[in-house]
Amino acid sequence: MQTGAAQPVLTLDGVTKRFGPITVVDDVTVHLHPGQVTALLGENGAGKSTLIKMMCGVYQPDGGRILIDGVETQLPNTRVAAAHGIATIHQELNLTPNMSVAENIVLGNTPSRFGLVNRREMRRRARAALDRIGLDVNLDRPVGTLGVARQQLVEIAKALATDARILILDEPTAALTGKEISALFDVVEELRAKGVAMAFISHHLDEIATIGNTVTVIRDGQYIDTVSAQTPEPELIRMMVGRDIAEQFPRRSADPGDVVLDVQGLTSQGAFADIDLQVHAGEVLGIAGLVGAGRTEVLRAIAGVDAYDAGSVAVGGRRVPGNSVTSAIANGIGLVPEDRKAEGLVLGASVQENIGYATLRSTSHLGLADLGGQRRRAQGVVDRLRIRLASLDQEVKNLSGGNQQKVVFGRWVEAESHVLLLDEPTRGVDVGAKVEIYELINAITEAGHAVVMVSSELPEVMGMSDRIVVMSRGRIAGEVDPATATQDSIMALAVSNTPSATDDIATSDPTSEEKAS
Repeated sequence: MQTGAAQPVLTLDGVTKRFGPITVVDDVTVHLHPGQVTALLGENGAGKSTLIKMMCGVYQPDGGRILIDGVETQLPNTRVAAAHGIATIHQELNLTPNMSVAENIVLGNTPSRFGLVNRREMRRRARAALDRIGLDVNLDRPVGTLGVARQQLVEIAKALATDARILILDEPTAALTGKEISALFDVVEELRAKGVAMAFISHHLDEIATIGNTVTVIRDGQYIDTVSAQTPEPELIRMMVGRDIAEQFPRRSADPGDVVLDVQGLTSQGAFADIDLQVHAGEVLGIAGLVGAGRTEVLRAIAGVDAYDAGSVAVGGRRVPGNSVTSAIANGIGLVPEDRKAEGLVLGASVQENIGYATLRSTSHLGLADLGGQRRRAQGVVDRLRIRLASLDQEVKNLSGGNQQKVVFGRWVEAESHVLLLDEPTRGVDVGAKVEIYELINAITEAGHAVVMVSSELPEVMGMSDRIVVMSRGRIAGEVDPATATQDSIMALAVSNTPSATDDIATSDPTSEEKAS
């Protein structure tokens, strides 16, 4: 659908991109108009990230043209793109951890005076950019000490500080709270009014309807259509995945079996206290709560990643030693972490290696790895989970975000974990892949295993859980039945004034400010 907008400020005209024998983008055209937000919609691996990397000079097209203000233009690198007024907020953070917040915001455009860094001007620019998105943070603080959500906001401020006329937003809301998303959207509206052209990628269709003007749909690297952002969600989904999705949350519940996971009195000073959880065979236990409620910390303790001060964890009646990932895996506990890139994958290793890490020791013979068996089992997981890849030997960093998430899942599927702990399992995953992950959860519970799922998306928790525990301030505030609960009743528990497990060390925990934000 063509709008009556002014001439596009940036056009990808019939672009094609290949990596070796694989064509990831094939003859796709995208227009970005001044004062409009063009949403790019497609499944993980559809080619969206490749398109925006061509817009900002990371990749160069193998076919087609890039036009800026109607003139064919070469963008050989990101510096040239920036000179044309193109700024990008990447899905993966592009910050320097050891540098300060202010230094990161002006990086590449650092103001100078008499050959020296003009620190007063640097701080002024950084503060102005942060004020636009409502983030109050110490400008001198190393950005690596901030939580993921605040790092994402610094990334956004960095892009805004360039006064770009073309802004590309790749999953900018994935790690943000509702309040932070609202602040970002206020900035987008401000930029729209100033005539900035924007490309926006999000897997949340409600966000696209809220902020977008048009939607360009990509499927399997090919252009499908450009339509209004107000197009009904079922139609967008059909265009995106090539089929109708009848049920958004296809949970198939069954009568629960014996207790598989038994957590008693689990306590970690300053993080959570007196956590009691019992999860049965065939059951999904959802854990809801606000950011900073201690949900992630509980999962990490159960999985042996972090130590705890008191309490116990048992699987199938057998106590699991604490603070030992090896023991947790040996007892059938698997963890899909919130940050898959930093904690769930070895990005430079192959897909086969990443899938096989949890079973490498248990399948070895006389100290020798069963490489043939590992490859055979990995291929079975790839086929079952429909992971899109060039080969098992492909480095996992080159997969799309959704396929990377499936690789993390696949590791524990291969290990046949009795208890699977899921921390934000569908963050950054498109609607089609979400349904595939939900069906995988069904398959895991139908095999008699137990699932504990933390999610910040209340519809997901309510749609895929058999029971929901709500945490507040590091403690369990209550338990609800998803069949009768409402989002309001869950939120009432999430903000309830339970005794805090974190008050005693809030000043000594270097990340407590971020966890509570």
